[in-house]
Amino acid sequence: MIVTQKYINEISYKIIGCAIEVHRNLGPGLLESVYEPCFIDEMTSIGLSIKSQIYVPILYKGKNMGGKLKLDILVNDLIVIEEKSVEQMIPLYKAQLLSYLRLTEKPKGLLINFNCENIKDHLVSLVTEEFAKLPKE
Repeated sequence: MIVTQKYINEISYKIIGCAIEVHRNLGPGLLESVYEPCFIDEMTSIGLSIKSQIYVPILYKGKNMGGKLKLDILVNDLIVIEEKSVEQMIPLYKAQLLSYLRLTEKPKGLLINFNCENIKDHLVSLVTEEFAKLPKE
């Protein structure tokens, strides 16, 4: 299968649907550690390939610097998900996701806050140059 922007966006749509389902069932105000297994279960149940709490080596100018970056969730080896359960989203979270995307060279990332009234109102979707290089369809 050829990975396209449309394909990645379709996966993103499914991921958001899963987040909404978890939020609808559990509501706001819980810890990320409560939402994560439920969220993973929802995504797995619709056939998405999930890796959670994975470590990625830190590469600097082509050298492995020995440090490790821990991603919350990686879906279909394409989309990085950073989960939050916070009262207020701050610019640092978006910057963090952008750095994760750059370091992993993944095309898209989703920042999802479960501690809110409406998931869609607090969702941040980011794409990278890797995404822009992909065919549209």
